[in-house]
Amino acid sequence: MTSIFRTVMGADFDRLHPQLQRRFSVGLASGEACTGLGVMDRIWHGGAFVKPFLALGTTRNILVPREGRQVPFVIENVPYTDSYGRETVTFVRTFDLPGRPRRFDAQMVLSPQGDRVLDYLGTHQHLATDLYFGAEPDGSLLIRSGEHRFREGVVDVRVPELIGATAEVRESYDDATDRFRIQVRVVNRYFGPLFGYEGSFRASYTDIRRCGVRPGLRPVREEARA
Repeated sequence: MTSIFRTVMGADFDRLHPQLQRRFSVGLASGEACTGLGVMDRIWHGGAFVKPFLALGTTRNILVPREGRQVPFVIENVPYTDSYGRETVTFVRTFDLPGRPRRFDAQMVLSPQGDRVLDYLGTHQHLATDLYFGAEPDGSLLIRSGEHRFREGVVDVRVPELIGATAEVRESYDDATDRFRIQVRVVNRYFGPLFGYEGSFRASYTDIRRCGVRPGLRPVREEARA
């Protein structure tokens, strides 16, 4: 048994920097969780038209409504088995913005076909996004989003391109500073850049059999539909 990320990447996983390999080996098989502590050099937004959507997403811990520089943050990657029996890894980011911290929640599971990762966003997993992982020539990790779907009750629809967006995440390891570097960019095909952040962090690892999943880390509602 391997991590969901090694499974979806196959032999490409071995091309990642060794520190990235360990970080994305977190899972039930490894028995490890990973916590990253660092600083976002910059959190940015697109034009003013983006703000209402960001404010709406904030009610479900999706995206971040405020811009900022030198913002302390924490990312928690903890594996667990969800209520549908799927191995799940949390990607919960907490940004210590002035006034009050803001969270951006995601839970990742392997798709039924095993060819991609499903990224459920927010406290109630209303949004599901396909993610595709690849190793770059320099050993960094590139994650690109695919189709987005909205799920609530009987509603099960594909998000149209007009209001959807494509996310690109680049994560690397800087040997000179012993830090992970992260860059996220979300772009709409018609309206351009919407949201993003870039920064760096150090990671520590804990035994999940000892620490478990802290209260508040799992979503309020879990979605079975892929």
